[in-house]
Amino acid sequence: MKKILILGAGRSSHHLIGYLLAHAPQQNWQLTIGDFDQQAAQEKIKGHETRAKAIFFDAKDTTCCEQHIGQTDLVVSLLPPALHIHAAKACIKLNKSMFTASYVSPEIKALDAEAKAKGLLLMNELGLDPGIDHLSAMKIIHHLQAQGAEIQSFKSYTGGLIAPAYDTNPWNYKFTWNPRNVVLAGQGTARYIQNGSYKYVPYHRLFQDVVTINVANYGNFDGYPNRDSLSYRSVYGLDTIPTMIRGTLRKQGFCQAWDTFVQLGMTDDSFKMENSENLTYRDFLHAFLPELPSKPQATTEEKLAAFLKETPQGTVYKKIEWLGLFATTQANLPQASPAQLLQHLLESKWQLAPQDQDMIVMQHLFEYQLGGKNYQLTSSMVAMGDDPQATAMSKTVGLPLAIGAKLFLEGKINLTGVHIPIQPALYEPILAELETLGITFVEC
Repeated sequence: MKKILILGAGRSSHHLIGYLLAHAPQQNWQLTIGDFDQQAAQEKIKGHETRAKAIFFDAKDTTCCEQHIGQTDLVVSLLPPALHIHAAKACIKLNKSMFTASYVSPEIKALDAEAKAKGLLLMNELGLDPGIDHLSAMKIIHHLQAQGAEIQSFKSYTGGLIAPAYDTNPWNYKFTWNPRNVVLAGQGTARYIQNGSYKYVPYHRLFQDVVTINVANYGNFDGYPNRDSLSYRSVYGLDTIPTMIRGTLRKQGFCQAWDTFVQLGMTDDSFKMENSENLTYRDFLHAFLPELPSKPQATTEEKLAAFLKETPQGTVYKKIEWLGLFATTQANLPQASPAQLLQHLLESKWQLAPQDQDMIVMQHLFEYQLGGKNYQLTSSMVAMGDDPQATAMSKTVGLPLAIGAKLFLEGKINLTGVHIPIQPALYEPILAELETLGITFVEC
């Protein structure tokens, strides 16, 4: 019997846990679901108590961490990214391998030599983005290179969105994954290369550096650069490529409106606001709006209109008004940063309704030369969720991770050290199985 320890029972764990539970009888697996909220873990295993158990798990508690990791054959982690290192160090100490859906952190990368020496695998970036984007892109890249093609441009965009039939608010957005990550998205400097020129986009300009991405049958989206695209040139074997951009998708108009919060400073998580528990949302907005020298007694509404250079009938003004930022309702959130106050409000406005379905959109755009001719290739994937629990986000994050774990336990992955899924031995079987589960790419 093989034992699997799954860390994290949050929004993205539904399909991961469901897949592993479904295969547990045939594979003779025993699952343990660990979470700081043990009740949340217990909810995920209802009806499967013979093959799974729920436990309290605190990654920062070394004794707790090592106790449970020491009893398993494989750790699969959906913990918040900053907590992976605690589990990873315990895995190295106790000779266990670990799979995650998160980016490789410098701390995890530093464990590569020790993991190799012990014959252990620390597999990262096996989720959606990063994850399915790597799998699908590498399949195309290797195919083109095998034909002798020279890839000139690679652009890849992914978005977690609300399905069109359930798009019921002016922001065209609802939370389908961790709200905190959405509010803090993009903080840092995005880096990419375009037509041979290195581009650096600091956070305060990120949501202004927007391109239009068209997805057949779903229309136009805003695409903005995501994190560090440059580091993936060598990873993908495209060291000399003139253009490489990895980005995020939102519905058109979202980025312009969200940029208002960035410019005002309302997404800042670096300090606590005074007396935050007594602030109304109107106070919160007013605290960040510049004064109008020409009108010292200007209202919050007038100051916002002046900042936006819009009338109260303007598109962005209406979006902000809809959120309730003019309301005199108290946030009741003590010791809160601006980002936390904004998140608190958004969670009440961008919630998935009981009948809502989400949508994942991914698109790769290639330009290449072959036989002296120029070609373009577009590969697109759209996945729909079923309900607010069985989301497309959970499906696309959890299923590749679960399939990868199964392949590892079956002895079909012969890698050691710190890796991301760019090898044919990973992308071929995982993409093939994802296709049977409804996650497919259309090329044109």
